Amino acid sequence: MRKKFLSKCTIAIIIISNLAVAQGKVKTKIEKYSWTIGHKPDKTVHFSEPDKGVPLKLDFFLPADDENVKNKGCIILFFGGGWNGGDTSQFYGYSEYFASRGLVAISAQYRTMRSHKAGPRNCVEDGREAIRYIRSHAEELGIDPNKIVVGGGSAGGHVAAACAMCPKVDADPKNEVSSIPNALMLFNPVYDNGPEGYGHERVKNYWQEISPMENIVADLPASISFFGSKDGLISVTQINKFQEKMVAAGNQSETHIYQGQKHGFFHISKGGRKMFEDVLKKADAFLVKNGYITGKDNVIEWTEKSITALLENTKKTR
Repeated sequence: MRKKFLSKCTIAIIIISNLAVAQGKVKTKIEKYSWTIGHKPDKTVHFSEPDKGVPLKLDFFLPADDENVKNKGCIILFFGGGWNGGDTSQFYGYSEYFASRGLVAISAQYRTMRSHKAGPRNCVEDGREAIRYIRSHAEELGIDPNKIVVGGGSAGGHVAAACAMCPKVDADPKNEVSSIPNALMLFNPVYDNGPEGYGHERVKNYWQEISPMENIVADLPASISFFGSKDGLISVTQINKFQEKMVAAGNQSETHIYQGQKHGFFHISKGGRKMFEDVLKKADAFLVKNGYITGKDNVIEWTEKSITALLENTKKTR
């Protein structure tokens, strides 16, 4: 088994939330942990060297049988942070789970305002470059270039969706290597960059080119999306409008709205263990349905094992 490294920031936290149940007398424990759940990548490679700022990296999480199996499916996940910041560690937990199911899982970096003084267009351009890098190195990585799922959270979800839907935002449009995902897995993504949507002031000169809501056509990749009904950045109205337009265009689009949940709820560090496990189960089922993995999910067992190891290692470091 691969060694899992641990830092002090991975100490488990139990949050007690007062619920409006039985006149406030009932309390529900919500288990929250670092979003890495103690996991670290198996290897890291750099795929881009911007003119300014640090090189951009891909953090790889590999299946146990990585050396023996070829043509594996792949999932690339982009972190959130409003195009302003963020770190690849956001999706270490998810990546390790998907690797346990036989996928090559990658938590990918892109330029942000804080790291490279970059804007939303640059973020999407980097997303495309990351996909092209993986596809062009698919043979040596043992990946099927036609089985690349791309996803992310919030702004990272926007990057993923825009790579699939917004062809005019591309720093290398003549590149023969496709930067279009084969499927999408989106966690409260920014769908609408119009006047009523998120981040309009930052993209107002080209918002119709970069807004997924404005670029829905037929034959888009199959997609699954997760939202909270109390998301402060993306309204339920926007979510439903997007879903309706996707279905009307004949696309496979699956949307899950979790009642009472806020932005970022899908992270075990925010929404807690039960939300994390439920999202993973639905994500796993989507991957099975679309032929990226097979068999029954191992979400509950995997999460329990990860948390147990996390807590044991935390005790050892004290």
